[in-house]
Amino acid sequence: MNQTVQTSASTPSLATPRRVALVCASWHQDIVHQARDAALAEFARQGLPAGQVDLYDVPGAFEIPLLAKKLAASGRYDAVVACALVVNGGIYRHEFVASAVIDGLMRVQLDTGVPVLSAVLTPRDFHEHADHLAFFQAHFVKKGVEVAQACLGALVQLARVPAAA
Repeated sequence: MNQTVQTSASTPSLATPRRVALVCASWHQDIVHQARDAALAEFARQGLPAGQVDLYDVPGAFEIPLLAKKLAASGRYDAVVACALVVNGGIYRHEFVASAVIDGLMRVQLDTGVPVLSAVLTPRDFHEHADHLAFFQAHFVKKGVEVAQACLGALVQLARVPAAA
């Protein structure tokens, strides 16, 4: 998610109405929902109204891949976007959780052919004090914009692929 993808007059636009599912983990919701809200605003700015983005909340990041799979397999969504903050809780579990989530999301994408994009972030250091909370809230705004741009860019590029004969 370190690249910014923008649709513009020189880039093919989304020719047909699209529907996107946006799945957020409830842990650290005050931070995670910054990405959700920024993604919704960017989708709207790029021409995908909020009415075409369905919001889902799950208890934690670990629950995202299963819901993403069900959403992608439903045939209702052109893309699924996931947002979460996986933090080091002091028991060295966060790296395994983050890896399982990202691997699961990739598997969903490859198994279903539906783009699955991730703003699931795992900072090396996170402490619940004012400085870190403010930093990560702002960072998640940036990542929300980036994941929405990447989502729309992926949909545009996938629409350019000729259908199999």
